Amino acid sequence: MKNETSKAKGGPGFASRARSTFVSTRCDTSAMDFVPRRVVSLQPSASVILRDLGKLSSLVACTKYCLEVCPELKAQEVRMVADSWTAQAAQIAGLEPDLIIASVPYQEKALAEILKCGARFLGLAPRTLADVYGDISAIAGVMHVGQRGSQLIRQMQQEIEALRLKTGALGRPRVFCEEWGKPLIASQPWVAELVEAAGGEFVGTAGRQISQEEVVSLEPDVIIAAWCGAGDRAPLEKIVERREWNNTPAARNHRVYAIRDEYLNTPAPTLTRGLAALAAAIHPECFPQSDGLRPIKPS
Repeated sequence: MKNETSKAKGGPGFASRARSTFVSTRCDTSAMDFVPRRVVSLQPSASVILRDLGKLSSLVACTKYCLEVCPELKAQEVRMVADSWTAQAAQIAGLEPDLIIASVPYQEKALAEILKCGARFLGLAPRTLADVYGDISAIAGVMHVGQRGSQLIRQMQQEIEALRLKTGALGRPRVFCEEWGKPLIASQPWVAELVEAAGGEFVGTAGRQISQEEVVSLEPDVIIAAWCGAGDRAPLEKIVERREWNNTPAARNHRVYAIRDEYLNTPAPTLTRGLAALAAAIHPECFPQSDGLRPIKPS
């Protein structure tokens, strides 16, 4: 499973409403004195956060999806392992990690496999931007780089607030943003917060399933597809045609876009790239075309 919000295998999974949890299954030293040197990351967001904390060299294993959001890993000797949804104890334990970091979606059996390894475990389950900041702080704390973590959080907050100020006096187009197509699921609460900062009004209930007909009734001015695992390859023309969204304000005005999956669905500092793409989609008259943003082709 590519990232924290993928619903391809049935939703957010076990413990989806939990927050950061640190579990130590060793008793030779206290968690406060513990400095991890062999880290296994089972989720792309954890790998990105470690990179931005300057701790990428601590990674001994990650998922194949981590390479897409953190290409620097290709230059390291890092083993590929299964992700938070399909974690395998034997695979992880053989690497002798001293810390495992995972994030939603979980399955109970995957959590059992992680805990079976006997290593310390940091489990994440973000929903809001505050949760994302908390996760950065938690990873920074356990890696003993708390100051760098605080700097990362401040940088994200400053970028988001700077854009909020720029869009404060602009109109607020109605924005529907989806993270999955079958079933149709609205993007997560942190995306809704970014949409608001980018000068839009997020319509629908963030993180919840919604019908095609309900989207029509919401009359979105902008439609954005950020499908988990699809990069920016969501088939925009087919989406509009097959769902009979041709008469929505967004489709009539060619305001239908794809945004790269990892820019919106990876709860890490990379969300600021998603913020820039959202601003360009919501207020193209004020913000230039952004990296990771692809518009629908005019019919």
